[in-house]
Amino acid sequence: MMAYLQRLGKSLMLPVACLPVAGILMGVGYFLAPSTMIGGETEHTLSLLVGTFLVKAGGAVIDNMSVLFAVGVALGMSRQRDGTAALSGIVAWFVIQTLLAPSFVATLTNAPADPSFFKIGNQFVGILSGLIAATCYNRFHTLELPKFLAFFSGKRSVAIITAFVAILASLLLFLAWPLLYNTLIALGEAVISLGAAGAGIYTFLNRLLIPIGMHHALNAVFWFDVAGISDLTNFWSGKGVHGVSGMYMTGFFPVMMFGLPAAALAMYHCAPPERRRKVMALLASAAFCSFFTGITEPLEFAFMFLAPALYVVYALMSGLVAVVVVLLPIRAGFAFSAGFLDLLFSSRMPLAQNPWAVLLVGLAVFVIYYFVFRFCILHWNLRTPGRGNDMEMDEVDFYDPHASKPDANSRAARFILDGLGGSANILSCDDCATRIRVHVKDPSLVDESIIRKGKPRGIVRPADDLVQVVIGTEVQKIEHALSSLLERERGN
Repeated sequence: MMAYLQRLGKSLMLPVACLPVAGILMGVGYFLAPSTMIGGETEHTLSLLVGTFLVKAGGAVIDNMSVLFAVGVALGMSRQRDGTAALSGIVAWFVIQTLLAPSFVATLTNAPADPSFFKIGNQFVGILSGLIAATCYNRFHTLELPKFLAFFSGKRSVAIITAFVAILASLLLFLAWPLLYNTLIALGEAVISLGAAGAGIYTFLNRLLIPIGMHHALNAVFWFDVAGISDLTNFWSGKGVHGVSGMYMTGFFPVMMFGLPAAALAMYHCAPPERRRKVMALLASAAFCSFFTGITEPLEFAFMFLAPALYVVYALMSGLVAVVVVLLPIRAGFAFSAGFLDLLFSSRMPLAQNPWAVLLVGLAVFVIYYFVFRFCILHWNLRTPGRGNDMEMDEVDFYDPHASKPDANSRAARFILDGLGGSANILSCDDCATRIRVHVKDPSLVDESIIRKGKPRGIVRPADDLVQVVIGTEVQKIEHALSSLLERERGN
């Protein structure tokens, strides 16, 4: 079950990866045509036309996230990530949308459709469509039919079978959707009713789930239309409520842009003087990455396993920051993560509220995080980068910045493969934003000391047969080298 949920969390990142382009287009568009987008002047100027064009282009992504989830989840959850599964995801989506369209439901029942069916085109149903397609692909992509039907054997059978399964799913949803939808909406309303406290609890849980990679699944509930919250899509589409939309994203900005860089500075100052140069090389680029793009895992993995108590403190502080920014009030949003770029582009969105106050709050957060981290490290004598023996230092060593060279990628992949027990011990291997996720056959063959020779940022074991090798933003290069090694050794 853990492996399945982890694959689902990874699959959700595929459609989410489409959001940055939408954020850039809409951010620039609103900058060029702010009044028109909120119902102001309608004079046809060049700025207005270009701005409207860009906003509509970005909206094409935001408004169709449900379809992207159907495709992305189907592709991510299928073996070999085959395009047949993605096509089948579209098939499942179209079948469900057609059979549960309000007009058709009204025809079947000879009465007005339940209001819940007007919301059948949401991300929850998109995810369900993707799961149906991936399950059908994994089960039937090698199906052999009698000779007179041989043309439809194998992968060609997947979309056909998916359509029939989607029909059955539509029948079940026809009976259960009103209750399920209203339950999800009630859950979302209960969270929203908590206001700032709800945002703080979510942010705290989001950080706590990062070590096992399950924060993506939690994000889907708050950012998209799974439980009626849809914080991200409502903020960027402008269809949300002013003062509400953005409350589950804003709190991350001060933490990622200022809090974590301050933590890196504290860890640097707490390292012995003779090791600070190496620690600086490890932490400086990761701190800049966190500030500019909002990618935080390189810094978080530097201390979450060596000093788990410090990581819990960090998660609690992140939740408190979220409470503060919601109460002030500040509202901003991100299309990818809470870095400076997303703050810049989201600041012109209609539902943004005092977005540049993030910078003022961030300065205070920087000071607080620095002194709290420094106090905890020194008072509790915690083993952060540079503190402890040389082996401990190597365990949190960041990936060699020169690893972009093909030979360095291959060397790292070889260490990872050998440490995982060889190609025969790997059942599946894929990557997400910063990690290589591996399902192994025999956990006893995994040797983490060998994997660490490839200088990963960290190693996570969410279950006995699951291994996550944290690489960072270079993960696709290393995963590609690892996959190439697997193909060669298996004779594919």
